[in-house]
Amino acid sequence: MALTSLAAALLWPGDFAASAALIAEAEMLTEATGNQLPPYSALALAAWQGREAEVTGLIEANVSGVTRRGEGMGLANMQWATAALYNGLGRYEEALAAAQQAAEHPQELWSTLVLPELIEAAARCGKTASAADALQRLSETTRASGTEWALGTEARSRALLTTGETAEKLYREAISRLDHSHLHVALARAYLLYGEWLRRKGRRLDAREQLRSVHDMFAEFGMRGFAERARVELNATGERVRKRTAEIPAGLTARETQIARLASDGLSNPEIAAQLFMSPRTVEYHLHKVFTKLAISSRNQLHSVLSSYKS
Repeated sequence: MALTSLAAALLWPGDFAASAALIAEAEMLTEATGNQLPPYSALALAAWQGREAEVTGLIEANVSGVTRRGEGMGLANMQWATAALYNGLGRYEEALAAAQQAAEHPQELWSTLVLPELIEAAARCGKTASAADALQRLSETTRASGTEWALGTEARSRALLTTGETAEKLYREAISRLDHSHLHVALARAYLLYGEWLRRKGRRLDAREQLRSVHDMFAEFGMRGFAERARVELNATGERVRKRTAEIPAGLTARETQIARLASDGLSNPEIAAQLFMSPRTVEYHLHKVFTKLAISSRNQLHSVLSSYKS
């Protein structure tokens, strides 16, 4: 299984809306052709956005087929997504367990994605030996690559296992390199770790500066787990940030909710498509799923169903 441009957009996304649109198109093609390829990209997006129930459901629905077909890279994908999900939710023991499973797969591609998750989870669990071993493996790849993303990721990971001024220099190096890479999620995660480190060092004002920005970044990206992690850290500095209330009706994805709200406001499928940069057919596909999940049969029923949720 090759890494497609769609998967790449999800692993290092700068625009989740565009990624979601691509996923919808992929789902339509999969249904139309009868292809059994598991929804890896949808899984990655759900993991980044902290949607635990959706991640669990996608894995449970596909893991037996992936295992039966001997798709080791598919299993690594699922385990990586689980690790990323739980690191975002701050559940580091679970993230570490998933990352360790994923790291057992020999594919070089996944090692460059899994090992940073393993290092972060292990460092937060106090398992420095496991983190150091993973860092050694990661550095063999990042040094060979030499890209800003690779070296920035290594610096971010190494900072987690370093103390004092050296750690701060590594965090700043990571932020500088990842900023040049234009990989916004990787950059945001470096800011988060730096902000957490500053807060633990008692530098509350410095920590707030980092954490305010990264909280807004994660919220804009729709990465609710990571945004909540940043909010908790901000509160620990003495700055109160209100926790966001639930905005998504049970069972709907973020994309389905967005389309449903626009439809309930009276926009036609072509108007919604133009606003969200997708095809009218993709809008129709999503609305069909919305109607099924909400057990309704017309657009006129959307407003009353959605009115109990904040927009």
